[in-house]
Amino acid sequence: MTTFVLVPGAGGDAWYWHRVVPLLTAAGHEAVALDLPADDPASGLPEYARIVSNAVGSSPDVILVAQSLGGFPAAQVAATGEHPGLRAIVFVNAMIPEPGETAGDWWEHVGQESAMRSAAEAGGWTTDFEVEAYFLHDVPPEVLASGAGQEKPQTDTVFAVPCDFTAWPPITTRVVAGRDDRFFPVTFQQSVARKRLGVEPDVLPGGHLIALSRPWELADYLVAI
Repeated sequence: MTTFVLVPGAGGDAWYWHRVVPLLTAAGHEAVALDLPADDPASGLPEYARIVSNAVGSSPDVILVAQSLGGFPAAQVAATGEHPGLRAIVFVNAMIPEPGETAGDWWEHVGQESAMRSAAEAGGWTTDFEVEAYFLHDVPPEVLASGAGQEKPQTDTVFAVPCDFTAWPPITTRVVAGRDDRFFPVTFQQSVARKRLGVEPDVLPGGHLIALSRPWELADYLVAI
């Protein structure tokens, strides 16, 4: 039995994973979806990483799965070497940090805005960021309705502190890129993963919130690792 520790992105709500968790447990595994203190201005990357580290704990077989902003605390925890049971980290439409980088600097370093705009111009959707156009375009309406009020506002605190690691750990590292992600376009994710990790992303159907829009494909992928 594998324990999947599921780290959400901005907003930090465990509800984001609510469609994936039962699929993983039905396959005979344990799934721990984390809440992060996104709305607490006193909590930043060290506090997020501490929550992730505590969830990984001493479990003997753990896969750490990080969505979007969750890539920063997940990377910091994976690189400590303090969790011998951690056998893989999976970045899902995620911000992949370099050692010592802040989440605030990441955007300019990787050219996210220009990549997002170019994809919008090619795809025919608005180049002005709108939550509906960039995050919710492929999430079923009934799923959105069930989660009304779940996401917390995201403070800026987490974006200011450098990601505290010096090198990537010698564990299995995977990258999942949503084929339909408009916020982090697939070609952009491929370029970042190749440059920063030397890893070729696995492309799955779904947008930025893939765990809400295509939970079956994502769960099947995770179980097969």
